[in-house]
Amino acid sequence: MTGRTLVFDLDGTLSDNYEGIAGSIRHALVRLGAPDPGDAALRACVGPPLRESFARLVPGADAAIVETAIGHYRERYRELGWRENVVYAGVGELLASLARDHTLYVCTSKPEVFASRIVTRFGFDAHLARVYGADLAGTYDDKRKLLGRLVGEERVEPAKATMIGDRHHDLAAARAHGLRAIGVLWGYGDAEELAGADRLVATPSELEEAIRAG
Repeated sequence: MTGRTLVFDLDGTLSDNYEGIAGSIRHALVRLGAPDPGDAALRACVGPPLRESFARLVPGADAAIVETAIGHYRERYRELGWRENVVYAGVGELLASLARDHTLYVCTSKPEVFASRIVTRFGFDAHLARVYGADLAGTYDDKRKLLGRLVGEERVEPAKATMIGDRHHDLAAARAHGLRAIGVLWGYGDAEELAGADRLVATPSELEEAIRAG
């Protein structure tokens, strides 16, 4: 196929999993006897790796406590949280359109086992070449490392590839591997956080126009 390689983030870019993520974090914090941090702090947890989030949310947490928190989180998330998720308007149509001319991947800090369930549930898998997600042990928590794996395994030409996401982690990964970066403003990162992107877009239709324009 001619065209570009398009690498999409998942949470905050293709779908909004805030309800499931926040509910599962709250479940873990209750199990640990830790305070509820409030919605603003929980919104900041959509996108970054869980280990990073729990280290920030649980006062004095060491590595063992963080892993315990993640275990509690997954108790709820594997049964319910991954399904508490909605597709952003226009995203399904966007993927279907772009897949006609480009090769599409998902690259997400969410564990691959859950990311694959989500893209299948929403029918995104019909338009994707593959889903790359973190492993449960955290080996690929750093999105730069995960994107590097994708670039290497898929033999991606960075000059012909674009990373699309809503958080600074997506931009950092793109920069580390020489990909163009487009920041989407309908997710959880604002224009300030995404200031390093090659372009910012406010809607899926604007994103499609930006990709078509090269």
